[in-house]
Amino acid sequence: MRVIIVGTAYPLRGGIAHYNALLYQELRTKHDVQIITFKRQYPAFLFPGTTQVETEGEMLRVPSEPLMDSINPLNWVAVGRTIRGRRPDVLIFKYWLPFFGPCFGTIARVAKRDTTKVLFICDNVIPHEHRPGDAAFTWYAFGPVDGFITQSETVQRDLLRFWPKAKFRNVPHPVYNIFGALKEKVAARAALGITAPRIILFFGYIRRYKGLHVLLDAMAALDSSLNIHLLVVGEFYDDKEKYQEQIAALGITDRVTIRSEYVSNESVGGYFSAADVVVLPYISATQSGIAQIAYNFDKPVIATAVGGLAEVVVDNVTGFLVPPEEPQALARAISRFFIEGKENVFAANVREEKKKYTWSALVSALEELATA
Repeated sequence: MRVIIVGTAYPLRGGIAHYNALLYQELRTKHDVQIITFKRQYPAFLFPGTTQVETEGEMLRVPSEPLMDSINPLNWVAVGRTIRGRRPDVLIFKYWLPFFGPCFGTIARVAKRDTTKVLFICDNVIPHEHRPGDAAFTWYAFGPVDGFITQSETVQRDLLRFWPKAKFRNVPHPVYNIFGALKEKVAARAALGITAPRIILFFGYIRRYKGLHVLLDAMAALDSSLNIHLLVVGEFYDDKEKYQEQIAALGITDRVTIRSEYVSNESVGGYFSAADVVVLPYISATQSGIAQIAYNFDKPVIATAVGGLAEVVVDNVTGFLVPPEEPQALARAISRFFIEGKENVFAANVREEKKKYTWSALVSALEELATA
């Protein structure tokens, strides 16, 4: 089939770009695949990070055409006409934010022929941080869609509540297997300049719904004799100062290291290799690509039982699940992980569990929707 993926891709950075690159690589083993990406993804004033492009390395470089402008309706029509002229059998959009609904919805309407199937892979239907217009933008985006992929039962339920007529397949989010091999733990810690005997990792963009403030409270509740160190790695899309003030007020400054930066693809493996366990204390979630990165490195995960996290983390098998916004419960789970020596048995279980999170399963589901 002639397939065009429309969305974020190299040289743009982040998890969506990684996802589309891996999807491209899997699809092109059987199909003719192109990627059309953004020449402007976000206006600068709406983007909270330091840069929207990869500044280091080319681990996930894939061919893409930067044609789209997310805020120019005339551009959406022009891009739709360009795509229509290429007569694709399938258009695939990765949908995670209603901000892109008008852009994607217009391109899909203009580009679609009678022989073209429009498929959306939905990270969210309505996002964690609600904004005016979310429902209207999503409704408009979904209008020309022939089929949907959801990646958790939570998003599946959201989709069917919002769009009851949806044709869909629910496929688990595949593992991100692009960040190199697992490194020896002692060497990884030495490279990072961290010598603590026990390390837990919080990784990814920092927004309030991800619950870092809850994890900091849990750190204060831990017995200091356990020598557990928290490594926080990621850009702050929230007020960094309030977290620093919380750390100081809790008296845990010497037990927390913050690396406030966007991590290049080549550097991701070092942080996960250095950790004993990854902690996802989310207040709300649909799914998290961080869990899939952790599984790639055979790392257990301690997470809150919200959204799709409760589908990925198998309680007392590949990690622990705790209620959201309960720092004492989170502290007990972290303590139990180390006191009971769960790392090796959980890691072995992760190696088995992650076998079902494959890119080939996702492609098969897309093919079913495209030919239905």
